[in-house]
Amino acid sequence: MFNSTKRLVKLAGCAWVAALAVHAQGKWVDLAPFPEPKEEVMGEAANGKLYVFAGLIPLWHPAGLVYEYDPAQNAWTKKKPMALPSHHVAFCEHDGKIYAFGGFVYPDSGPAAWVPINNTWEYDPGKDSWKALAPMPTKRGAAEAVEVNDKIYVIGGATTAPGAKENYINQQTRQNVLGTVEEYDPGRNTWRTRTPMPTPRNHMGAGAVNGKIYVIGGRVGAAFIGLASDISLVEVYDPAADQWGPPGARMPTARSAVASAVYNGRIYIAGGEWQDPVVQTAFRVFEAYDPATNTWSTLPPMATPRHGVAGAVIGNRFYAVSGDVQSSGTGVAVSTPAATAFEFTK
Repeated sequence: MFNSTKRLVKLAGCAWVAALAVHAQGKWVDLAPFPEPKEEVMGEAANGKLYVFAGLIPLWHPAGLVYEYDPAQNAWTKKKPMALPSHHVAFCEHDGKIYAFGGFVYPDSGPAAWVPINNTWEYDPGKDSWKALAPMPTKRGAAEAVEVNDKIYVIGGATTAPGAKENYINQQTRQNVLGTVEEYDPGRNTWRTRTPMPTPRNHMGAGAVNGKIYVIGGRVGAAFIGLASDISLVEVYDPAADQWGPPGARMPTARSAVASAVYNGRIYIAGGEWQDPVVQTAFRVFEAYDPATNTWSTLPPMATPRHGVAGAVIGNRFYAVSGDVQSSGTGVAVSTPAATAFEFTK
């Protein structure tokens, strides 16, 4: 195993920045395969179990999947489908319940597209039931939801462009990428609008450490990978002050459609995708951001490259489930049943 190393280097014309450290810290292990491989699945942990939601069927139809994984049994159980099948939903756990915010649905008519919604749902894993809650103020999908001090912050995403005649977005329509931040209070079932994120984006990762929210990577310019640009930017939000502070050190590998989760004060980012005129790819890479030192480390990569992968942390494991092994737009089925976990040794 490599020992972690942290040092400062000075780039030409730039301030001192943290160099990339290398951490072994553990290993990847294989789990029982995911029963219904899909892209754009989302993961959330609750009550010691992993829940995998959503998924996309070819031509952008939402699958509405709900599966429960029991680590003790290494077994998957299919649960009732989502109350409203949708994709690119933002999920967040709070007090043993899982909250679902926004996303996209398929249009009632017209071309294949993504229709942004503002629905809010509470999923009770114990009862396997869904309950509708107060809707978000803003219709959007591909956002992130993060809890801090019993409030949930829904950040960023994408929606229709102001004044657009269509109620949907696709690769031929104008669209609006958002920096919107809306705070949900589960105790009161109420919303309020907070200070927007400086860099509007979607399909990013995020995590909360010591009362602050870190938004990492993602897409700018559009919701669709072929039209958007991926970024490596880390922006920092303090909910108590309702302020965005100085950015953190940039992610080593710019990408979007990642899985993210927090373990032991670090935010871990797995997989993702990238496209430009030359490259169309999914990533194996597994990187960690340490807010305390403002440094990044790289860990052993996943065996299978994936984007739209479900991720969550339970105990000393970071889970990465299903997703697509190639960036979007291949026109062929490339979803994988791979379910793996990185076991941390420290």
